[in-house]
This record gives sequence, C-alpha cells and structure tokens, in this order.
Amino acid sequence: MRILIDARFTRTDQHDGISRFGASLIQAVAQRAEVAMLISDERQLALLPDVPHVKATSPLSPAELFIAAQVNRLKPDVVFCPMQTMGSWGRQYPLILTLHDLIYYEHPKPPGFLPAPVRLLWRLYHKAYWPQRLLLNRADVVATVSHTTRWLMSEKRLTRRPVRIVGNAPQGGREPRSLTAGADKTLLYMGSFMPYKNVETVLAGMGRLPDYELHLLSRISPTRRDELEAQIPAGARVVFHDGVSDAEYEALLHRTTALVSLSRSEGYGLPLVEAMSLGTPVIASDIPIFREVGGVGATFVDPDSPADFAAAVRGLEAPGAWEAASAAARTQAAAFSWDASADALLAAAEEAIDAFRRRRD
Repeated sequence: MRILIDARFTRTDQHDGISRFGASLIQAVAQRAEVAMLISDERQLALLPDVPHVKATSPLSPAELFIAAQVNRLKPDVVFCPMQTMGSWGRQYPLILTLHDLIYYEHPKPPGFLPAPVRLLWRLYHKAYWPQRLLLNRADVVATVSHTTRWLMSEKRLTRRPVRIVGNAPQGGREPRSLTAGADKTLLYMGSFMPYKNVETVLAGMGRLPDYELHLLSRISPTRRDELEAQIPAGARVVFHDGVSDAEYEALLHRTTALVSLSRSEGYGLPLVEAMSLGTPVIASDIPIFREVGGVGATFVDPDSPADFAAAVRGLEAPGAWEAASAAARTQAAAFSWDASADALLAAAEEAIDAFRRRRD
C-alpha cells in the first residue's frame, strides 16, 4: 500500500499536539507500509521522520481548495490527513480525514498563530455544525483520537462516513522513573492558559500547599501572566517557565510529585498520557475525556474545588501512595502506543480504499 500522509500541519520550531500526532504516525506507519508525506515548508523536515516527501501549497492558502490536483499527480493508494480541512475537490484517491475533538464549539477562540482572515473564518465555522458535516462527508473514512469524541460526533450526527479510532500515544524510547527514588515537592502543569483550562483553580489550591512548588511550563503572553500572577495566594510558590524543551519537560516529569490538569473541557489530554508513561502520577478534573485517557492511572477531582485538588496532592503523601499511583500510571499508559495507532490507521486505509472503489463502480 502506498499511503500519502499530509504533514503540512507540522510546526517548524517545536511540536504542538497536531504536529506531534502526524509526525509520530508517519514514523510508525513507515515501518509497515510505503509512506510519503506532503509538506509545505522545508523547515518542517527537521521535526519529521526521514521518509520521502513532496512539497505542496500551504494548507492555510486559498489554493487548498485545489490541493487534490497536486495530489492526483502522485497517484497514492490512499491519503491520510491529520486534520479535516484538506481540500478534496476533484480528488481521484481514497481519503481519510481526522477530527480530533469538538472543543472549539464550546470555546471558539481560534489559535493565535492563524492569519487574521483564517481566524475570522474559524469563528464563523464553529457557530454551527453543518460546515463540519460538509467537510467530514467528503472523506471515505473519518478518524478520531478517542471514544469520547466518536460518541460526541455520533450525538451531533457529524458524518455519514464510518468513524475509526486512531489514538494519540506517548513518545517511545523514554526511560520510566524509578519507583524508589521518590519525588520532589513540585507539581507540573503543561498546557495553554485559555480560560477553560482552569489554571485559576490550581493556583487557588496552591494556597493550601505552601510546601509545594507549582511549575507552569507552557508559553504565556505577558497579559495572561499578569492576570494569573494577581491570583496567586499569599505564601504559594509558583514558577512560570514560559516554554520548555522536550528534554527539560522530561527531566521535570522524572522528578515531580504529579502532573496536574483541572481543565473544564479538553480535546484529549496528551500531557496526561506522556506523564503516566514515565510513571508520574496525574491529578485531573473529572471530565469524560480524562476518565477515558487517565483511567486507573489518574486521581480525579472536582475542577471547581481547590480543596479537592489540594487533598489529592496530600493523598499522595500517605505511605506507599505515591509508589502505587506511579505504578498505576505506567499500567494505564501502556494501553496507548503508536504501533497500535499505525495498525488502526492501516485498517482504516483498507476500508477507505474499498469504499472509494465501491463509489466509483
């Protein structure tokens, strides 16, 4: 099977969630099938596996409407896109599109890196479900990363196409932390600082944990930092990193007591899986997607209760509690792997090829 994977959503500096998802799938699928990737910027190659590539127009360009004309010349057996926005007018190949989550229907603020016209279209697009249906029904098969999102897609009747799970997973080849080495009295947060991420409740809970230090790892705007700093309780210790490298992140995960996320809404929760894969306990808000991802490897709390959050941290101090939580985290993370995701994608690809053939006959 010759599968073309759209890698034009790969970042040029440091992976975000979509970028890492696509690159990791390319790496795993290339072990099993003949893979080529579509890029739009040579700098993307620094974050992508060493597989054949073809340069095409940007997915944010008006030319995206006609991208199929460029892809048709490549004659792939099937095309996989890790987003749902790939143009398909005039395509002559089976197509799998991906919808990761429905979070932007609840929180329609677009990512800041998008051009202003695209941000406007983004807001308009998420005011109703019918544009999403139009996009997804252009595919032969639709992929998503979780059972939670597949259920929501069914509830909203977003597509007539079969929906298959091609899950996210932690990075392989990393050494888990020792169960006997103990942990620093630190807590980590990795994620954006949008209001629905509910970092405010974490900060409020730190007022009950003066002997712990909270590390906020992601990049943050000066305005948002000022807003959050004003909410830090007296006596609480909070460190803003404003971005960390992958190596720095892994080193912090190896030493911390727990990774925390009290988000009120979430698309997936990859930081939970990354932490658990190293044996780092997770304290997370009690929402459906975190229940699916965190399973037995996380402690779930009311996202509106700083007291519940602080109590969960204190619970890890009981004799043997941290070690048990660490072991449970690794057990849960073992349910996710890029090998399994690659197998799921290739099964979806066979299904898309068959559906495309039937529609043409």
